[in-house]
Amino acid sequence: MNRLQANLLLTLAAAIWGSSFVVQQIGVGNLGAISFTGARFLVGALIVFPFALKQFHRVERDVRKFKIDDWLVLVITGTVLLTAAVLQQHGILRTSVINSGFLTSLYVPLVPFLGFFFLRRKVPFIVWPASICCFIGTYIMSGAHRVELVEGDLWVISSTLFWAVHVMLVGAMASRTRAPLVVAATQFTVCGILGLTLGCFVEKPLVADFLGAAWGICYIGLFSVGMAFTLQVVGQRYTPAPDAAIILSSEAVFAAISGMLFLGERLTIMQFMGGFLIFASILAVELLPYTRIGRVRSLD
Repeated sequence: MNRLQANLLLTLAAAIWGSSFVVQQIGVGNLGAISFTGARFLVGALIVFPFALKQFHRVERDVRKFKIDDWLVLVITGTVLLTAAVLQQHGILRTSVINSGFLTSLYVPLVPFLGFFFLRRKVPFIVWPASICCFIGTYIMSGAHRVELVEGDLWVISSTLFWAVHVMLVGAMASRTRAPLVVAATQFTVCGILGLTLGCFVEKPLVADFLGAAWGICYIGLFSVGMAFTLQVVGQRYTPAPDAAIILSSEAVFAAISGMLFLGERLTIMQFMGGFLIFASILAVELLPYTRIGRVRSLD
């Protein structure tokens, strides 16, 4: 797979996530955030598992053997994913879809920051302004300047650090193992089992609660988890984490498009400009590194 194909997969993942915020708010029923998160990721794990098992046998036979360290990091990746998803879900239930989509995008500038300052990874210069412009574009699109922060917003903000770490871990493990489907299935399984176990102790859900949220669990489990998160893992094997974060920020654009198509919402001229800023940032981070300017200006 070349980088363009990988970026298209990441864009498709963003499109699926952008259309899922509404379902995450209205499809939960009486189920708590931890239990809902565990259930939807376990559904995603069941969907991906057959394909992951086939890939695992092929990689073990033809490419490399999985080591204990690989499984340990994958367990950590699944735990980070659970933490990020639970914090975000808890916040989504206590704020607006607009705010949650906007605040989640805070992880975009965090990814190159963490990579550069903590992992000492070279970051192309264009990534820094592109990350900031993506964040500003999301801010304009969401109309969040009209809303004061509430409790739910703080929960969503707290999830962004874990989303940033997750993006970096996924990229590293997809490249290291060369088995993106195994990475996806393992992190989903860890997230699902831990989430349901913790949810049973903390939230004490009833069977009726799961039945009431069944359609939301199945929809998010199939599309947002089984498809989108798997596309993310596959795409990040061929795309650097900072670039991937910028591309994935386009979920705000797709959320707005979904609102127009299915909810009859309308965007103002300013919001269209915000979407254009995100789109321009994605093009810049993809095209400028191949130009003379992009090659010369980089941070080591």
